[in-house]
Amino acid sequence: MPGVLGLDIGGANLKAAHSGGNVRVQPFPLWKQPGELTEVLRELVDSMPAADVLAVTMTGELCDCFDSKRQGVLAILDAVSAVAGKRSIRVWTISDGFADLAAAREKPLQVAAANWLALATFAGRLIPEGTGLVIDVGSTTTDIIPIVGGRPTPKGRTDSERLRSLELVYTGVRRTPLCAVLGAGVAAEFFATTLDVNLVLEQIAEDPADNNTADGRPATRAAAHARLARMVCADAESMSPQETVKLAERALLRQVYQLTMAFDHVSRSLLEPPRTVVLAGEGEFLARLVLGQQNSFRIGRVISLSETLGPEKSRAACAYALTELAGSDFK
Repeated sequence: MPGVLGLDIGGANLKAAHSGGNVRVQPFPLWKQPGELTEVLRELVDSMPAADVLAVTMTGELCDCFDSKRQGVLAILDAVSAVAGKRSIRVWTISDGFADLAAAREKPLQVAAANWLALATFAGRLIPEGTGLVIDVGSTTTDIIPIVGGRPTPKGRTDSERLRSLELVYTGVRRTPLCAVLGAGVAAEFFATTLDVNLVLEQIAEDPADNNTADGRPATRAAAHARLARMVCADAESMSPQETVKLAERALLRQVYQLTMAFDHVSRSLLEPPRTVVLAGEGEFLARLVLGQQNSFRIGRVISLSETLGPEKSRAACAYALTELAGSDFK
């Protein structure tokens, strides 16, 4: 069977998963450096094992460096084509599964933001009967996708539709500006993000080499303390670590509430309560907190992709799903 390399090309991260098991997540601010996408993508592809097929999905087309989603999709497909070499390219769509490169170029809006459906289609194999939900909590967004009889049954297909149906919630565990979570009573500035919340609450490990933070300083608890203090117009000297922990806990509770409301709404769209929930993404811990709030539904089974596949595959779940879906075509 040909080797498959799944690529999930987002606005902030490039995620690659190989059918042989290798996974890599590469931070890349596409909205700041669109001209460097081809080179960074080439380095990522070259760092992975050999593959005959590139299976591709994306969300990066929404970046405001592009005039439109159509332009963004075509630019990303151009970058993929430039690095593919002799590999064949399969592009995931929101309507017809995989399309070849030429067909994908002809229907770019069917290609835009289709990664959630790849994951849901794969997850449907884990819920072959009855009703279920997939909850994928990433760095920026959360997907809540209904599954019935092994198939995704979303109310929306495009991101705009999915926002309205609450199947897409724009909150995540790293990049969400904290002012968007806490609202009134804090500075409406990009001083801190949910990464800082999860650093001080020790949900995400420190990484001194990671400067993808609100102020460009390291992803450490000490730096997160200073960033959180600014949210209430204080600083690391005038606000104690205990106070920033309380602020972080308040933000986390707000996220849990927001996602619980979305979970309830999507669940009630099903003909019967969800019996199985599949968890994915680096924010599985947040999804578990949401499940802990469920009193209306009796969930029989929770499947954690982090536990069954490993944390890295769960974090790159959409890219991993592509390798499974594309691989099935060759069996």
